[in-house]
Amino acid sequence: MLKHYSVLKNELTRGLEWQGGVLLDCTLGFGGHSFAFLESNPNTQIYAFDRDSSAIALAKERLKDYASRVCFYHHPFSHALESLSDDVLKQTRGIIADIGVSSMQLDEEHRGFGFYSKSLDMRMDSQSPLSAQNVLNTYSLVQLETIFRIYGEIRQSKKLAHLIVEQRQKQPFESCLELSNLIERHFPRVGGLHPATLAFQALRIEVNDELGELRTLLQSIENAFVKGVLYNCRVGIISFHSLEDRIIKQYFKQWSKSCICPQERYKCECGNNHALGEILTKKPIVPSKEEIAQNKRSRSAKLRIFALGEKYE
Repeated sequence: MLKHYSVLKNELTRGLEWQGGVLLDCTLGFGGHSFAFLESNPNTQIYAFDRDSSAIALAKERLKDYASRVCFYHHPFSHALESLSDDVLKQTRGIIADIGVSSMQLDEEHRGFGFYSKSLDMRMDSQSPLSAQNVLNTYSLVQLETIFRIYGEIRQSKKLAHLIVEQRQKQPFESCLELSNLIERHFPRVGGLHPATLAFQALRIEVNDELGELRTLLQSIENAFVKGVLYNCRVGIISFHSLEDRIIKQYFKQWSKSCICPQERYKCECGNNHALGEILTKKPIVPSKEEIAQNKRSRSAKLRIFALGEKYE
């Protein structure tokens, strides 16, 4: 059995106050979060989604004792809600998502996620057309600088983009190791992090359209609530960097607004009844010291939870 840690597993089950019903696990991975919910209540039915077929195969084996209570879908998490009927959504009492690359993907050499991997891929879905190798070897200087600046929040994004273009003119990039070695030669370690951490983050986000996927998932939840097919449901999302967390925070804040009149409006004219529910985590829940000691990759995780209210009329 592979060594695997499900980040903030206990905090997620407690935060959803799980009493059974239908749960959508939008990012199945190795099935750790689903396993916890299945164990916690015998009346749990899970619809599980992942864009990585290898992860689904491993999760099926892990959850085989609960096979009758789990339906598996090889879809990106952005398509989770649209894959299900209105009848299923009406029974859904929880939606969870862990918006991060799994330890399995990081550690598997051929997946090309790790700093020292001899491949250069970073696709969560191996059937997707765009890989990190495509990005590094074909994107223009301006495109590279943009993704490193926006997705990696790298201060010296122009320097990094120039170094990559200069290097690929000599020889195209073929491995993560080549890229991490290049970055190590020109950028110092900061706060114990490998100097290539943010560059790899930026490439992974670009290759997998991670922020677009997240926005689509959140918008589909809002649309289902407004349509009247999703209600009395808790939404718990775990993110691993500020860009993701900012998007989740903004959506939850908007969902909690009862008045949606323009700010310059002196008096409310919208009816003041537009809130989808309430934010249950005023500040994000973060891993305990004990969890970080056990799994250092959990250190940047943040969990936010929103409670969708009664059926929208």
